[in-house]
Amino acid sequence: MNQNQEIQKLVDGVLKRNIRFIAKAISFVENLRYENKKDFLQTIFSYTGNAKIIGITGSPGAGKSTITDKLIKAFRNNNKSVAVLAIDPSSPFTKGALLGDRIRMQNHTTDPSVYLRSMASRGALGGLSQATKDAIKVLDAAGFDVIIVETVGVGQSEIDIVKVADCVVLVFAPGFGDEIQAMKAGVMEIADIYVVNKADRDFSQKLFREISNIINLSLKQPKPPILKTIATESFEQSNIENLKDEILRFLSNAKTSNNFDKKRKLSVEYELVETLTSVLINKIMLKKNIKEFFDDKSIDKIYKKELNPYEVIDKIMEAI
Repeated sequence: MNQNQEIQKLVDGVLKRNIRFIAKAISFVENLRYENKKDFLQTIFSYTGNAKIIGITGSPGAGKSTITDKLIKAFRNNNKSVAVLAIDPSSPFTKGALLGDRIRMQNHTTDPSVYLRSMASRGALGGLSQATKDAIKVLDAAGFDVIIVETVGVGQSEIDIVKVADCVVLVFAPGFGDEIQAMKAGVMEIADIYVVNKADRDFSQKLFREISNIINLSLKQPKPPILKTIATESFEQSNIENLKDEILRFLSNAKTSNNFDKKRKLSVEYELVETLTSVLINKIMLKKNIKEFFDDKSIDKIYKKELNPYEVIDKIMEAI
């Protein structure tokens, strides 16, 4: 079987929502360079754009995985198929996902309408690698109604989620220094819905007021809602059903106001720039007359101040 036949077989399996082929396709886009996977991505592109993409982000320990687990149930209660990408920090040795948040979502592993996958951030500054964005395309083409992307949770660098998600849910929990985190406007401004999880704990009301005050000072309109959840409780007591309803309400309002289209067009622009940048850098770095600027000898000279890095950059630009 030649490469084109193998790619078509992979595409057919994804379109039939065959779990084995979906897993294989995500591994395919995760581990290959753009030049090797572009034919596959080009083929599935026309089948994408139908899923609702929800980003769940926030501080480590805030309960993102538990909320995601409950959200799966809420959407499944409405007979919606759900795929989850849990983005974990990368292992410094294997570059693979380190935490494996799927452990917290084991209740759904036997449901054929639910797909769970842990992926590594692979050092991406915003917590989302290009492979994650390609994996979203695979799941979208597979026909999942809802795709939940749960991010690493490393503070302000989480702003990358806004580039792929239709709705961003920012999760806080009392006792995790969230009052300080909440002051970081870069994180606060990306959220469409705020959640104070573990709302039965001490200081949860204080945290709620802190977030409310920041939202009231923000110029963002309309003002995003703040919900209280206790995701560790039973589904009925967790208030996750209200969170699901707020997500759907936000998406409905966004479509009515054309904000949905604007956001997705921005996502297209972001990805074009990021993909082109990556492809060009890889292409440039393969040039023999460029490689010499990055050898041990050149790096050592820059380190010893015998070479000025800005002069080196100018020489690289001349050599391109």
